[in-house]
Amino acid sequence: MSYEIQEIVKMSEGADIIAKDWLHLKRGERCLIVTTTTHIEEAHLMKQRFELCARSVDLMVMEEKGKKVSDFFDEKETIFDDYNVIVGAADYSIVTTKAAKRAIGRGSKFLSLPLSTNNGKSMLGFEFIKMDTKKSKMIANVIKRYIDSGQVVHVTTKLGTDLRFYKRNRYAGFFNGDVKAGRGFSSASIEIYVAIEETETTGTLILDGSLGYIGKVEKPFRIEIRNGQITEIEQTPDGKRLKEYLESFEDERMYIAAELGIGLNYLSKCEGNCYIEDESSYGTFHIGFGRNVALGGVQEACSHFDLVTFEPDIFVDNRKIIEEGRVIIPEPQVY
Repeated sequence: MSYEIQEIVKMSEGADIIAKDWLHLKRGERCLIVTTTTHIEEAHLMKQRFELCARSVDLMVMEEKGKKVSDFFDEKETIFDDYNVIVGAADYSIVTTKAAKRAIGRGSKFLSLPLSTNNGKSMLGFEFIKMDTKKSKMIANVIKRYIDSGQVVHVTTKLGTDLRFYKRNRYAGFFNGDVKAGRGFSSASIEIYVAIEETETTGTLILDGSLGYIGKVEKPFRIEIRNGQITEIEQTPDGKRLKEYLESFEDERMYIAAELGIGLNYLSKCEGNCYIEDESSYGTFHIGFGRNVALGGVQEACSHFDLVTFEPDIFVDNRKIIEEGRVIIPEPQVY
């Protein structure tokens, strides 16, 4: 894909934020950017900007393996051993793979930066990348304390969502791009997350935000979840799209609810243009399905995807912490 000059300027600004504020690249570090031919121009731009800070920057250009790219990095567990910094910059996340887990465990920095968009624009030029990392960290830590102190998270919306998530012996984490905040590991998705108990989620989801990788919800539709697994999808046009997408994985584990996430990014807009931006949007929550081992769960699957919904009321052990998408527990002030 060829980008216009104005777009390249925005992309360069985004790449500089990633290099300096998210990765904190240093002169002695060896960096690897994992990408595909679809995003090769973006990867080369990041390489140029990263080389201003790091010792060396290599590209690993993958075949177009699509949503099953995780299989390759499960089989090649030691592939990142020569690098201090790894950036996953393909369409799909590789952070839940064995290779990524090994790299993080060895003390390497790992940034999940899936570049998938639906509007022909580069994610590097999106405004949400400019979110203040200190602000998002402070908000996340406030919410995290409440979630960690409870056992049951109850989520409702005015449209009829009514879901209960269970998280016994599970603790929340957060992403804000900054690998320091994540102790070496982060994601471009600015959110708080918790790996929920995989067999316990029960209730009704009225989905009105985003279908993750496959774009915006045009008309709200109903999804039933029982004993942690999707049991029914209302057969609207969007519901049929979701059903076909799920079937394409050929993996029954992709129907299992594995994560509860809350968007923290005031600069994000949930418009279906970029799933990372969608799930980051302040005023939304999302349910992740499939693999959650990198998030603190035990669920293996061939991939992971998220469904995003607007304006939730969220209760932790019956205490309301979010009302219609707005945090109502005291938020910290950043000066």
